[in-house]
Amino acid sequence: MPPVLFILMLLGALFSSGQAMSREEKHKLRNQVVEMFDHAYQNYMDHAYPADELMPLTCRGRVRGLEPSRGDVDDALGKFSLTLIDTLDTLVLLNKTTEFEAAVRRVLSDVRLDNDIVVSVFETNIRVLGGLLGGHSMAVMLKEGGQHMQWYQDELLHMAKDLGLRLLPAFNTSSGLPYPRVNLKYGVRGPETRTGTETDTCTACAGTIILEFAALSRFTGDPVFEAHARRALDFLWEKRQRNSNLVGTTINIHSGEWVRRDSGVGAGIDSYYEYLLKAYVLLGDDQFLQRFNIHYASIMKYISQPPLLLDVHIHKPLLPARTWMDSLLAFFPGLQVLKGDIRPAIETHEMLYQVTKKHNFLPEAFTTDFRVHWAQHPLRPEFAESTYFLYKATGDPYYLEAGRTILDNLNRFARVPCGFAAMKDVRTGSHEDRMDSFFLAEMFKYLFLLFADPEDLPFDVEDYIFTTEAHLLPLSLSTAPHSSSIPSNRTTEGELDDSNFDWTCPNTRLLFPDPAFPRNLREPIRSAVDKSCPRPAVYREPGMGRPPLRAQDFMANNPEHLELLRRMGVSLIHLKDGRVQLVQHATQAVSAVAAEDGVRFMQEMMELSSQQQKEQLPPRAIQIVSHPFFGRVVLTAGPAQFGTDLSKSTTGVRGFVTVAEPYSGCTEITNADYVQGHIALLQRGQCMFAEKARHIQKAGAIGGIVIDDNEGSSSDTAPLFQMAGDGRSTDDITLPLLFLFHKEGNILLEALKKYREVEVLLSDKARDRGVDVQEAEEDCLTEATTPTSFAPTTQSQISTVELDESSPEDVPPSGEEVSPVEEDTSPTEEVSPKEEVAHPTKAETDVPQPKEEKDSKEEHKGDTDSSSQSVDELLADWREDLEAFQQMEKDEL
Repeated sequence: MPPVLFILMLLGALFSSGQAMSREEKHKLRNQVVEMFDHAYQNYMDHAYPADELMPLTCRGRVRGLEPSRGDVDDALGKFSLTLIDTLDTLVLLNKTTEFEAAVRRVLSDVRLDNDIVVSVFETNIRVLGGLLGGHSMAVMLKEGGQHMQWYQDELLHMAKDLGLRLLPAFNTSSGLPYPRVNLKYGVRGPETRTGTETDTCTACAGTIILEFAALSRFTGDPVFEAHARRALDFLWEKRQRNSNLVGTTINIHSGEWVRRDSGVGAGIDSYYEYLLKAYVLLGDDQFLQRFNIHYASIMKYISQPPLLLDVHIHKPLLPARTWMDSLLAFFPGLQVLKGDIRPAIETHEMLYQVTKKHNFLPEAFTTDFRVHWAQHPLRPEFAESTYFLYKATGDPYYLEAGRTILDNLNRFARVPCGFAAMKDVRTGSHEDRMDSFFLAEMFKYLFLLFADPEDLPFDVEDYIFTTEAHLLPLSLSTAPHSSSIPSNRTTEGELDDSNFDWTCPNTRLLFPDPAFPRNLREPIRSAVDKSCPRPAVYREPGMGRPPLRAQDFMANNPEHLELLRRMGVSLIHLKDGRVQLVQHATQAVSAVAAEDGVRFMQEMMELSSQQQKEQLPPRAIQIVSHPFFGRVVLTAGPAQFGTDLSKSTTGVRGFVTVAEPYSGCTEITNADYVQGHIALLQRGQCMFAEKARHIQKAGAIGGIVIDDNEGSSSDTAPLFQMAGDGRSTDDITLPLLFLFHKEGNILLEALKKYREVEVLLSDKARDRGVDVQEAEEDCLTEATTPTSFAPTTQSQISTVELDESSPEDVPPSGEEVSPVEEDTSPTEEVSPKEEVAHPTKAETDVPQPKEEKDSKEEHKGDTDSSSQSVDELLADWREDLEAFQQMEKDEL
């Protein structure tokens, strides 16, 4: 079959049974997108340029080497004004021609590509090389229009070729797969520059090269770039698992052995599939489409379980590899639109939309029952991307409303005075001092295109293909001359059977003769997501036809709860070792209904007990609500195992902050007149946390914030921890105490220094900016503290559960403990809402010290649920999750 240029004709009509959005409303939202872009872009230029990225909480640029290292994430930064280059073609699309011309001049005069710095080949290719090529495409288009950029003489293209040559040494491997890193100045030269020693790379890292490299070859006439990219793709194709036709997540670049054999469409693989299909669109080579179709058939056979997309093992594709999904798979419905497979695209997108509405943003990873697995959200644009393509394909105004939701959430939860801040934790609404370049490069492109009319656009986007970073490459490159100067590993055509695959997209009109069909696909999915997070029912007395007491709400020191237990036939027995045992005698219940409630309560307690060892107190939020922040800056704070439980408060604790004297808070407060009625700021060190809390409480404070004295510490790079007591009863402490690392604490101190009066809200999660705080009560992921730990036991005809109420007095006091909170990597982070367990542990001094977490406690002995995982299994799961998360962070994946 001869090569066919594959250009998707998006021919859909309106399929929603609802009212179409008015033209005026669309224009309003379009203008809102532009205003939001201006806010982000201008703050980058004012506060960060020429740094690579903006740090929106501290209003300064992120310069690699000057800020605490974030590990592999920083490999995207090369001291080449990353955000400006990544944003070039966005400026043109948003009709900011004057700003584009000024930006190009800045790039040409200020940016250096010969820095002695090691960068990610993948990130540099898609962001910088792609940004330069997209900028060149726009410059040429504008110049040909005759009004702008008349001075332009392919300067951006020359820079792109220079960068391409700097990336080429990474491809000097026997397989043709690139090393994951390269030094911009010295190439691949050995261990001293962290290059040339790696053995592994992710599939997407090696397979997401062809669009940029082929475009560079065809723009410049130098075939070497396209040849190298094709060779890498050929090798990956050769190494696919031949029975399942799937590829793994990580591959050895020398041997071709799969290092990680899990396969999906999210982190580590995503853009490999995207580039196979888009390479066919851009280059007109039918072999790319053949390969994509074979992969796609396997994806739909093994990975797609509508609306879910679950990783499997490539050698055992019927065996799921994990029970959670990562946010990067949100691009896949958009790719399915390009493929022409609209039905599963609608289904998966609807699932993602409902998860977005549940958590305000897509968590970095979420479980199959749609709870948070990894709580971050770095303002990723993939969901907006798929929303745009589905709207183009169907014309359904439902997707305009989805876009409105994205806009609203960005403004309500991520917008800060200096830009937009990534979400550190979608559950608390806390921020990370981070605004990645892809936010400007992709998010605003897709949102503007979603709401814009054709006449709003300075060019026809159908003449371009979007790269994975949403850079625009002209389809006219398909006719540009090209050749290969490097032998290819190409598979012979005889191995491919394309008889079962379509060569054109189906017409969406034929797919949906019924205008209500897309809505019919969405309804069951919406119900499935909603049911996964039931709202608390109205309270009822057992046996009286109203909802019973739930285990996660139970507090052993609540007289009302104890009376309710008695009515259910449940009694408490205090054991000599300090524990309390729950025992149910069904015959002692006041009624049969109450007895059934008691059985259900005991079952819930047993389930909670099997989860308790895996859980830690979640982080808390400190929200700056005074001028000029107005709730738009939220800091991630560590909780305390004593004092007010913020998760049980619907309003949190709100007040103005003041610095306590002495700052350590280790002696009686001398400025009690200022501290009274305020939230006291304290420095970590010199005494125990509980002692600080008692001193400020005596002075009349309504809350306290302890700021780390370890300069440079940050929640970006260190795990949160919870503050434990001082080895004796802390029941006398009734105010909330939260902990901030040095970096986040400085944000608060600088605000106090600049504005003098700074009001904050201490809460379990940030309240909506400008919306009644009571809405937080409706979020099923708001977690509450159960100040007891418990372990189940069973007896014949008697249900029992043991609760640990061992007194801290039993523990020899030696200071204060700092317990790590692995809130982002725990494989059980999403477990039952409204549940935390503060484990009694030995107290240590108020200095972070490494310690081994106790995965099992002595008091549980042999009475834990026999179905629960062993410590070794839990650790193995935890390490696998952590590895996957680190891989995801490393490659923007």
